[in-house]
Amino acid sequence: MAKNMTIEEYYNKHKEENRLKTRHGRVEFTVAMKYIHQFIEILQAQNPNIKIADIGAGTGRYSVELANQGFDITAVELVKHNVEIMEKKHANVKIWSGDARSLHFLKDETFDLTIFFGPLYHLHGDEEKLKAFSEVKRITKKGGYIFAGYVMNDYSLLVYCFDQNRICDLKKAGRVDQNFHIVSPEYELYDYVRIDDLNRLNAQTGLKRVKIFSPDGPADFMRAQLNAMSEETFEEFINYVSLNAERPELLGAGSHIVDVLQKT
Repeated sequence: MAKNMTIEEYYNKHKEENRLKTRHGRVEFTVAMKYIHQFIEILQAQNPNIKIADIGAGTGRYSVELANQGFDITAVELVKHNVEIMEKKHANVKIWSGDARSLHFLKDETFDLTIFFGPLYHLHGDEEKLKAFSEVKRITKKGGYIFAGYVMNDYSLLVYCFDQNRICDLKKAGRVDQNFHIVSPEYELYDYVRIDDLNRLNAQTGLKRVKIFSPDGPADFMRAQLNAMSEETFEEFINYVSLNAERPELLGAGSHIVDVLQKT
């Protein structure tokens, strides 16, 4: 669980630009892009000139890559530092500074595919998440897809509670409940979820799940081991995660999960 600080302070220090270039980050990026392209192909079968939104775009890792591949990309990012880095890449990306809960500058039903990684990590409780979902749903075309990304409860529980020997103190403080669900107050940077939380949110958004996958699998638990692998072994690890990303028994065990939703 992250120390108390604002999102601006966190991302000024965290250097999001480098995260998806590390080995564990490369796993996440490669697998996520595989699924993004899978749904791009579905959409292009009906309309070759699709439009993509990247809400919570960070420094533009996904936006810039997709723009360089020739896609029409609009990126929205809250953190000024991240926006400045994205702008310096001089990619053909339409960039907006804004909050996922208020996308008033984007028109209704504009985008065929909306990437929604990041904001749901930091919005606390159903009410705030549903505000963002309402906006993302509004700007997405009927029949379009939304890639909603989350940070998972059990990853944080194992890495920040058990591994750091804090679990007993955190339970006493009410920060972890009796069912080992992390309770994140609003001043905490991240809000952690389980799949049953996603199911509850989906029921309220009216969006239809078409696929759910783990983009990084066990990668975040194995950072040291990944860094010690030969490039050949590491490529096999990416292949392993990619081929097993949808296995029900592995969902929720990684640090991230992506819920692919359709606006019907």
